[in-house]
Amino acid sequence: MKIHIKNGRLIDPKNGIDAVQDIFIAKGKIVAIGAAPDEFQASRVIDAQSLVVCPGLVDLSVRLREPGLEYMATLESEMAAAVAGGVTSIACPPDTDPPLDEPGLVEMLKHRAKSLNQANVYPIGALTQGLKGERLTEMAELNDAGCVVFGQPDGLLPNLRVLMQAMLYASTFGFSVWLRPQEITLTGDGVAHDGEVATRLGLLTVPVCAETIAIGNIILLTKETGVRVHLCRISSAEGLAMIRSARQQGLPITCDVSINHLHLSDMDIGFFDSNCHLMPPLRSSSDRDALRHGLLDGTIGAICSDHAPVDEDAKLLPFGQSEVGATGVELLLPLTLKWGSEMRLPLLNVLSKITSDPARILGIDAGHLSLGSAADICIFDPDHYWKVTSSAILSQGKNTPFMGMEIPGGVKYTLVNGHIVYEH
Repeated sequence: MKIHIKNGRLIDPKNGIDAVQDIFIAKGKIVAIGAAPDEFQASRVIDAQSLVVCPGLVDLSVRLREPGLEYMATLESEMAAAVAGGVTSIACPPDTDPPLDEPGLVEMLKHRAKSLNQANVYPIGALTQGLKGERLTEMAELNDAGCVVFGQPDGLLPNLRVLMQAMLYASTFGFSVWLRPQEITLTGDGVAHDGEVATRLGLLTVPVCAETIAIGNIILLTKETGVRVHLCRISSAEGLAMIRSARQQGLPITCDVSINHLHLSDMDIGFFDSNCHLMPPLRSSSDRDALRHGLLDGTIGAICSDHAPVDEDAKLLPFGQSEVGATGVELLLPLTLKWGSEMRLPLLNVLSKITSDPARILGIDAGHLSLGSAADICIFDPDHYWKVTSSAILSQGKNTPFMGMEIPGGVKYTLVNGHIVYEH
């Protein structure tokens, strides 16, 4: 199909473009920007007057819940939610059931995702077998099957020698290691930030040092092994300062932040709101403000949704017993726009945090609108506000602390490989 997107405000952070320009698409690729190529006859014209045309969003953490956790969500529901949010490239963590620790599982997931003809899926391979932290996976074989990076999503390995071996293995092959910096022995059964809110509510806590001790160990092991490390879901000002210092020393360390932690603090737990039961936990307002500014100076490289749909009944339990996580892939664009507006940033800078920057971290060719590139495109109305309701969210998981909020940025069209996969 040949598509002509006309009159839109084209914003492409990687190429530094912010101008009203037309885009011409043929055979799934961007064949021209500005003027139409010779003898181009569009089979579909999209008038993007007063709309923003930007690269499809790249989300570094979207739990698709398959295989094994279909009662929480299905591949069909979450892929539909992704494209409804303008997300065209997804990195999915390996904590499925069973975990993504064997090539056959990865190939099955890739095949299922491809058959749906929606967003591009990039599996994160398990760093250890069964994610148990004891024996390494065959990373080279998992890479051949489609894993682009390797991670341990539930906190730092209890055995640092195993972690060091994993980092050496990954370094040998040039793979990136993704770790959520949390010292498991300090986390215990904690469910909330170690502050006055948790004390008042009588909740078990997760201290900031659970994050900073883990970051310190990771920094030292990165120096020792030279591996590229990505730290997932930074939550504290102290942890951020450590990462900033490590990067200034030239260490190959990047990090991201979840959209939840940019807008919320432990005060939002209110009266035991289980939708705010997240991991890492929502921390203090000063931590939240530090994370917001960490994006400005480049210490934090990307914003992700940390999408984690869960069964509704699992969120009806008491706070400490409820399932961890929040749905968010459809909220990534609106909540990022909200952050950018509050920080008074140019749209070009704001969109880079959910397009070109996460694509670079993931190591994929996405998040830009260059000539000849795949036509993965999001077209949205920046001035359209919509209310977060259960009916407005396509994800099977309706668990979000932003329920009822009016947020900006309505996605009108999403294109993947030149095909319109969502139209509103």
